[in-house]
Amino acid sequence: MHLKFDSDEQKFREELQSFFTTKIPEEIRQRAAAGTLNLPDDIVTTQRILNADGLATPGWPKEWGGRDWSPIQRNIYHDQLSLNFVPDPLTFNVNMVGPVIATFGSQEIKERFLPATANLDIWWCQGFSEPEAGSDLASLKTRAVRDGDHYIVNGQKTWTTLGQYADWIFCLVRTNPDVKKQAGISFLLIDLDTPGIEMRPIKLIDGSVEVNEVFFNDVKVPVENLVGEENAGWTYAKFLLGNERTGIARVGWTKTKLAEAKKLAAATKTANGTLLEDPLFAARLAELETELLALEVTQLRVVAGSADGKPNPISSLVKLRGSELQQSATELLADVAGARGLAVDAPGVGTPEWAQLAVPEYLNYRKVTIYGGSSEVQRSIISSSILGL
Repeated sequence: MHLKFDSDEQKFREELQSFFTTKIPEEIRQRAAAGTLNLPDDIVTTQRILNADGLATPGWPKEWGGRDWSPIQRNIYHDQLSLNFVPDPLTFNVNMVGPVIATFGSQEIKERFLPATANLDIWWCQGFSEPEAGSDLASLKTRAVRDGDHYIVNGQKTWTTLGQYADWIFCLVRTNPDVKKQAGISFLLIDLDTPGIEMRPIKLIDGSVEVNEVFFNDVKVPVENLVGEENAGWTYAKFLLGNERTGIARVGWTKTKLAEAKKLAAATKTANGTLLEDPLFAARLAELETELLALEVTQLRVVAGSADGKPNPISSLVKLRGSELQQSATELLADVAGARGLAVDAPGVGTPEWAQLAVPEYLNYRKVTIYGGSSEVQRSIISSSILGL
């Protein structure tokens, strides 16, 4: 491939940049840049603006609001979202449950859920992981027993991100315990207002409540909420997880963090000038920028080579390195904050808000080498599928 955008791609990028900077409210983009979004309102507002112009679900089938974009155009779209500080469309809706419903759901379930999912009239959360079924997801134990026109669901899910804002949860449940574990799983859509569901927050190391655990106690779910075929949920889950890893490298986001670190370092005084002028810091920043450029080129190669829709094992390398560079960028910002980063959530102390957010963000981003397939899993894929070891 040519590692340079042609004139049409350049025009496409400029059109997106113009839309994002004029149609998305400036105050939302400022909060996104500062890491202080008002949830859930800012996400809902942004996604509905994007959806009104056909920009919320470009990867969906055209009949359900998708765009017939090339892989390069899709990559430009995600990059411009980050570079212009536009909150991403809610990934649980756009990249996870929406594509599953569009691909495997009945016409009735598509018509019922896809428009509301695209417009964020329904906020979805993900019910996959369990206390004893994380990396080995197929070992999940949450049961759904058929009882006439309903399933009766009992069990527990954990690490349910942003579940406190959700209206519905898409769940993997065990519908047949007597077969090979991957073969007895189904994909079920559950209204969180259904009696018997309890959502409990989990406080994270950075002090935030981002994830939850969900308990199901004799929850009655209509059979019509089953996506696809009973006991075929593992196939749908693998399809969903492939979509989840798309864009997880977040090159554009890391670019904004390195640019922020450079700007803040230039304003941080040291005994010999500024932090940006310190040779060790400058070398560290240059190394990260070089590694990020190499990752971006690799990602473009992967994107350009995925036009046939087949999975590319090199995407595991992109995910692995991308998540590591996200962590490195947050660590760099925490180091720029220095002692100022110790005053966390302390209004009135005179410490800049960005510095107070730097360490919590650094701690929070320890997660990125785990979710979407841990670094260990990605290395195994690279070893077997790329290196042939």
